[in-house]
Formats: sequence, C-alpha cells, structure tokens
Amino acid sequence: MELFDGILTIKSVTFLMFSVLGIAALGYILGRVTIKGISLGTAGVFLVALLFGCIFHEELTGQLVTNITDKTTGDIVDKVSFVDSALKIVDNIGLILFVTAVGFIAGPNFFGNFKKNFKSYVVLAVIIIFSGGLACAGCIAVGRSFTDLDSSEFTALMTGILSGALTSTPGFSAAKDAAPDYQSAVSVGYGIAYIFGVLGVVLFVQIIPKILGADMSKERQLLRAADTKSDKKSAPGKLIEMDDFGIMPFALAAVIGIFIGSIKFKNFSLSTTGGCLLVSLIFGHFGRIGKINIMPKNTTLKVFRELGLMFFLIGAGVSGGAKFAEYFKAVYFIYGIIMTLVPMIIGFLFAKYVLKLSLLNNLGSITGGMTSTPALGTLISTAGTEDVASAYAATYPVALISVVLVSQFLIMLF
Repeated sequence: MELFDGILTIKSVTFLMFSVLGIAALGYILGRVTIKGISLGTAGVFLVALLFGCIFHEELTGQLVTNITDKTTGDIVDKVSFVDSALKIVDNIGLILFVTAVGFIAGPNFFGNFKKNFKSYVVLAVIIIFSGGLACAGCIAVGRSFTDLDSSEFTALMTGILSGALTSTPGFSAAKDAAPDYQSAVSVGYGIAYIFGVLGVVLFVQIIPKILGADMSKERQLLRAADTKSDKKSAPGKLIEMDDFGIMPFALAAVIGIFIGSIKFKNFSLSTTGGCLLVSLIFGHFGRIGKINIMPKNTTLKVFRELGLMFFLIGAGVSGGAKFAEYFKAVYFIYGIIMTLVPMIIGFLFAKYVLKLSLLNNLGSITGGMTSTPALGTLISTAGTEDVASAYAATYPVALISVVLVSQFLIMLF
C-alpha cells in the first residue's frame, strides 16, 4: 500500500467513482444521439469527460492535490494532482482491458490475414505516419513566423500536437524524451490535439461509408473472404476451462503483455498497449495450451472491450479537458486538425486506389495506422462485425514504431 500513500485520498477516490459513473451515464446518452445516421457512440463518453475536465479543471488540478513528503525530513518534495494519479489509473486499466480484448478477438484470423496482406499493411502504416510527419513539418515551418516561443520550444509543442493528433501515447513519450527541456510544451500540444484526434477519426469511419453508399452486408462478405479462420478448440476434443468466463487467460495475457511492454531498448518499448496486443493476439491465435482453453468467452471479450474503451475515454477525456482549459489556443487546435486529417485522408485514398483494399479492411487499417483505439470501437459498431479488428491489429504495431521514430526525427531536424 505504500505505493499509493499520500497520493489517493478518500476525497479523491470518492470523487473519482462519482465522476466515472456520472460521465459514463451522460456519455452513453449523448452517444445515442444520431444525426443523419452519424453518432458519436462510445466517443460520446469522451466528449462528456472532456467537458467535465474543462468545467472542473480547478478542482482537478488545484484543490484535489496531495503533497508528497520525504518520510525522513517531512519536507514536501512533490505534488500530485487528481488528474495525475487517480485518472491515470482509470486510463491505464481501460486501455489494458480494451487492447487485450481486441487482441483475443482478432487472434484467430490475424496471422493468416497479416501474411496475405503483409506488404499492404506495412506500407499503409508508414504512409499514414509519414504524411502526418510531413504535415507537422509544414506547420512548424509556417508557424515559426507567428509564435512568441523560441524555435526549440515551438518544435516540441508541434511534435506534441502530432502525437495528440495521432492519439499516440508512445509518440508522446518519445517526444518528451527527445526534448527533455521542453516536456511541458510537448504535454500541452498533446492535450490540445488529442481531442480532435479522437473525434475526427471516430466521425471519419462513419461518414465515409455514408458518402460511398456502402452496402455493409456486401462489405462484411468481402472482409471475411480476406480472412483465414480456423477452430482452434476442435482438435483435442473437450478442453479444460479455467473458469466459466475465461477471465483467467484474459488476465494472464494482460499481465504478460504489461511485462513485455515495459521492456525498453534504447528508449523504445512496445508500451502497455503494444505488449498486451501482441500477447493476446498469440493467445487468441492458438486458443489453447495442450488441453487447457486459453480463449475467453466471446461475451466476456465484448464486455471487457466496451468497459475498457469507456474507462480509457473517461481517463483521457477528463485529463485532456483540464489541460485544454488551461492552455488552449485556437491556432494550436487548427494545427491538430491538419495533422489528423492529412494522414487519414491520404492513407484512405492510398489504400483504396493503390492497394485496392476493401472498404472495411481499409477503414480498419486506418484506425490502426492512426493508432486510434476509440475509432476501432466505433468502426466495429458501424461495420457490424468484429473482423475489422484484424486490420487494426496488423497496422497498429508498424504505426507505433513509425510515430516514435518520426517524433524523435522532427525534434532533431528542427
């Protein structure tokens, strides 16, 4: 318990529980509002969380602050706010639940699909991130003439905006590591751009099928035709179930994934997201160890996927809202819009006309290439099938590595 001594108080925990449940209730109500067939879905939770953070940012960053003291001298050595502690826990738990569930869902047909479309997924992920990097470089070149910040600080801010526009936590971390003297600028940029980074891709994966007049039934058939499925449970006969819902193998995959994601090599790591995704894909692919079933029930995966996405959006939304209220400037928000739209549109057109991917394979790849966890949840609902998770899982790792490299390169170049 010493890990949390002086960080989480009874007041902050009570406020946390009330906030999470209240935001979830209002967010799902908002998500149900449909205008011409377009709705926010679970992203409605993010919007309510964002507004909550804006409205209560003083309480979140000011009043609910805990002093961390030196146990020997009693002196205050640091301060941790509610945003930096309790909400970060909600955010991380949600991300772990969602990504692990997606890995299990995609696992049975991931490797066959990835082998068949390997070059397409790699090229598309690189194109998306490279386009985002070019858009960021262009914004840096133009924006330098209109800012009061020095060159290095402005570059750090813009790189933070890029990681927010791509909703990339690893990119955000890499940018902070590459600009140690301007980490606050990176954080500000990330917080501001993250808002449209989430909502922009969520709306894109719903609007594009409407514009194209897509027949979802036909598109689902095209997507399934590209997948290679197999029943991993049938070979050894009846399998041993560890529990009725498959929570044990789910938790085991998450624990191993967190461990793998924490391993660093020259300041690069897969992160919790990448580690949990990789391990759950492998678990989902094999489905068993000997006669022991390591594949959770489908209903369990759906519940964890939705619950995880909800927690993730609440944690990220409230934190982003608090920073948004404090640091917002319209021009930074515009930069973020540019860095979200440019790579997303270029990636979609490249996948459609050059790679000739089917619509759902295309959009699933876009969510992975944009490293957009919320958009995948929306796309699954829009498409009416969880098979799109395979395309997300295939492009995500390549995009993850690419955005880290691009973020570091931009700071070194400018």
